[in-house]
Amino acid sequence: MASDKGQYESAAARLRDAYNGETVAPLRDVLSPTDVQGAYAIQAVNTRIWSSSGRKIVGRKVGLTAKSVQQQLGVDQPDFGVLFDDMQVPNGGTLWSVSCIQPKAEAEIAIILKSDLRGESVSRADVLAATGQVAAAIEVVDSRISDWKITFADTVADNGSSAFFVLGDASHAVEDLDLYTCGMVMEINGEIASLGAGAACLGHPLEAAAWLASTLTAQGEHLKAGDVVLTGALGPMVALTPGDKVVAKIGGLGTCQLEYVKG
Repeated sequence: MASDKGQYESAAARLRDAYNGETVAPLRDVLSPTDVQGAYAIQAVNTRIWSSSGRKIVGRKVGLTAKSVQQQLGVDQPDFGVLFDDMQVPNGGTLWSVSCIQPKAEAEIAIILKSDLRGESVSRADVLAATGQVAAAIEVVDSRISDWKITFADTVADNGSSAFFVLGDASHAVEDLDLYTCGMVMEINGEIASLGAGAACLGHPLEAAAWLASTLTAQGEHLKAGDVVLTGALGPMVALTPGDKVVAKIGGLGTCQLEYVKG
């Protein structure tokens, strides 16, 4: 679907305004469901505006790493969003409901880079060499699109439906870990809410990071030393209700947690 710069900027403004709590309809007037170029153009508008307002980019998140979700949205690739410093919640900290609209939690593996990562065909070995530490993570995703009625283009334009994230305190050298077979349990209020494994994340979490690095390079950007990369969900996401305590436990990586509180 053809569109121009003015339409992209208008759609980006709609999404920014929705952070006040009023969701918007899917962006069908601007984007077809699988318009990759247009969706990232809208995301880039808001990234530029937020960065110029003082928000600091600290990494990226990879989404749509599960084949079943890709099929649901009619695409054959993951997506990514930008992580800003004010999106991080301390491990064991509180996330207030006023900061969210329709949040869902998912457990992930986060990598923290020790060196820049770029290239047109980044490999898993390249990611391994550039990774400094690995940690358990919780990503709280949210959507500015009403009732989560998203297409691929909607979630990309909406910064990958990103909102907040938590990193576990205990980080580990990647060489000491089996990120393929490691199991994940996410508990809500002490009850098992989601199960998964490293292999659920695009076949391997490092493959997700390799895809991200290659994709960013093609767009004229790159991952930098110190960046956090959330590599994608290891199991189904779970909707949050005020009062929920979320704990993610990942084999070899330990735990991380947050409390979602009304207010």
